[in-house]
Amino acid sequence: MPSEGQAPFIRIEGVTKDFGKFTAVKNVSLDIFKGEMFALLGGSGCGKTTLLRMLAGFEAPTSGRIFIDGQDMTGVPPYERPVNMMFQSYALFPHMSVEGNVGYGLKHEKVTAKERTDRVRQMLDLVQLTPLAGRKPHQLSGGQRQRVALARALAKQPKLLLLDEPLGALDKKLREHTQFEIMSIQERTGITFVVVTHDQEEAMTLANRIAVMDHGEIRQIGAPTDVYEFPNSRFVAGFIGSINMFEGEVTKNGAGLTISVPTLGGDITVSSDAAAVGDKVTVAVRPEKIVISRDRPEAVNAISGVVRDLGYFGKDSLYRVSLATGALVSVNSVNISRGGTAKTADWEDKVWLSFDPSAAILLKD
Repeated sequence: MPSEGQAPFIRIEGVTKDFGKFTAVKNVSLDIFKGEMFALLGGSGCGKTTLLRMLAGFEAPTSGRIFIDGQDMTGVPPYERPVNMMFQSYALFPHMSVEGNVGYGLKHEKVTAKERTDRVRQMLDLVQLTPLAGRKPHQLSGGQRQRVALARALAKQPKLLLLDEPLGALDKKLREHTQFEIMSIQERTGITFVVVTHDQEEAMTLANRIAVMDHGEIRQIGAPTDVYEFPNSRFVAGFIGSINMFEGEVTKNGAGLTISVPTLGGDITVSSDAAAVGDKVTVAVRPEKIVISRDRPEAVNAISGVVRDLGYFGKDSLYRVSLATGALVSVNSVNISRGGTAKTADWEDKVWLSFDPSAAILLKD
């Protein structure tokens, strides 16, 4: 996380990018700090890749300015920027060995043959591919090709590395493993990484900070815990992870807020003072914050319902519980014992749902 008073390494000032009548990026301002692992997160067409390409110099802003390490990048071509980019496809040369691919970009640098050889060896050691230096890309696994592309991008010692959906081509287990490898490499090199991804879990695992984008605009910037636990809008709350959202009206402001929520069949209590009596609000609760039980709990917020759907995922189970009002509430329950699903509840069981007032998120936007 950036320290107080630290100057930004990347400064994006009021950047807009138009393609004809379509605006891909709308007046975006953003600071990224040296040594950060920063993620641009959003769905298809949100503008994240366009913003990344403007940082790389492949696209020019229609208006606004981009600074990298204090230098205005207006008019600076990609090959003169202190930036390298790792593409989603990896773009490896099939006829070259791993060693040849990693060293290719250094052929045009002002380095001696020995320096180039030493740099390639350092990069191969960094990504743990030295034993495979002589292999061709088709002889490698997906994860190994990904590391070759990363080593090639790092070999030129850029001040800024841009990664466009770097793990999109990998299967789930390999993607999870590679996330930690990238984090380790970034920490060891100290290079600033900017990652574009549509995968919320990937962004939250990799990044120190996340910018959530929608329709060309940044909706929220913060640490993973901030955007997950304290979303600033319905959009961010719904985009990051799973969540239950209910419309209500504040009826009392005392030790917390009392909110009338018709879909929940009555009043609930929320630990917040961010609204006044009479305000229309949205109450959001993550499925894992809700406790499901067969017996009525001694809790402030307790609602009865019937299990309509049950999905078993091994480590946890997802329940969809139908309330008397017809509303469906999603609940995640960790399976702490073997065969534990039936011990909590089964299809058509009558159950009680409860959550702490501090677990509810109050949204007005």
